Formats: sequence, C-alpha cells, structure tokens
Amino acid sequence: MSETNDPVERSESLPVPGLPVDWHVLATEKVVATVDTVRVKTSGPAIKISRMVVYGIMAAFIGLMAVILMLIGLVRLLNNVLPKDVWLVYLILGGLFLAIGAFLWSKRPQGAAS
Repeated sequence: MSETNDPVERSESLPVPGLPVDWHVLATEKVVATVDTVRVKTSGPAIKISRMVVYGIMAAFIGLMAVILMLIGLVRLLNNVLPKDVWLVYLILGGLFLAIGAFLWSKRPQGAAS
C-alpha cells in the first residue's frame, strides 16, 4: 500500500491552529464536568426527596403496625389480669382514650374547631 498525505485518510488528528494539542480532551472533560454538575443539582435533590418520602411512608406504616399490636397486647394482658369479662377491659381502655382525647382537645389552638 502506498502512503498518502491526505489528512482525511489518516487516522491521527492534525493540530488546530490556536488551540492546544489536547483540545479534544479538554473539551470532553468540560462537557462531562458540566453534565455532572447539572445532574448533581437536579437529580440529587429529587433522589433525596423521594428517599425521604419512601422512608417516611415505611416508618408511618411500621409505627401504625406497632401501635395496633401494642393495643392488641394490652387488651389481652388486661383481659388476663382482670377477673371480669372483656367488657371491663373495654371500659378501662375507653376511659383512658377519652381522657387522652380530652387532654389533647384542651391543647388545640383557639378557633381551630370552628
């Protein structure tokens, strides 16, 4: 094969006047840095917010399950401890929840119920 001086057929690139020899590497690094900066400023907060939402929902679900299981356990414990039927347990827990509700109702902001 014969060698040619045609720059189109050669695989190496020719230097561009006024630019450094590794201008294509510098341009690529600049584009990659810009894309990374945009990704960090846009996707980063979105990922954090979505993680907080998912973890918050999971924590609320687990907390709700824990409260329900504790109430079931409390009813069963009081039913075993108290000598009467289960109506006494319901009466005690009803009174307890009534007292808690009345306390929370007294702490509400004025005008919130109107």
